[in-house]
Formats: sequence, structure tokens, C-alpha cells
Amino acid sequence: MKGEREIKFIISTEAQNHFGRLLDDVAANGTRYIVKRFGASKAAIISLEDLETLLTGESNGQTYLQILRESRPTYTLGEPIEPQSAGRD
Repeated sequence: MKGEREIKFIISTEAQNHFGRLLDDVAANGTRYIVKRFGASKAAIISLEDLETLLTGESNGQTYLQILRESRPTYTLGEPIEPQSAGRD
């Protein structure tokens, strides 16, 4: 992924209906999506690379990064990522 990354707006219904393609675009091209609902921006969909960059600057960022990297193959949909679980097994 080189150069400036594209940022696109998408309404929530369209994002829901085309979620697979949206994820493919984010993963392959680094495209960032702002999801709008009822005309207001509500959420962003970004690549894991972007998330890792954002977390690097946070106080618990390294802990979250460690959890994210360890949990990728086993993450369950909707399961919260807790910083206190780092290093426990």
C-alpha cells in the first residue's frame, strides 16, 4: 500500500449489503471508510495496519497490539479485547 490512502463515505445499509467487498478493499488497498447512518458519521472501517498505527500512540496501545496479534487466528466475533488479559495463559 503506497501513497495516500483513499477515504470514502458509505451509508450503513450499503456497507451491510457489500461488507465482503468493503473488507477486501480495506485489506487490499488500505481504503478507509467512514460509515454514515441517518446522515451522520458513526464509525470508521480501517485496515489492521492503520489500527496498529493508531494503537502505537495510546498508553495501553502496546498491550492491545500484543492481544490483537495473538488473537487473530482465534478471535470470536463480538468478543471484547481486554488489556488485562495480556500475558495470561
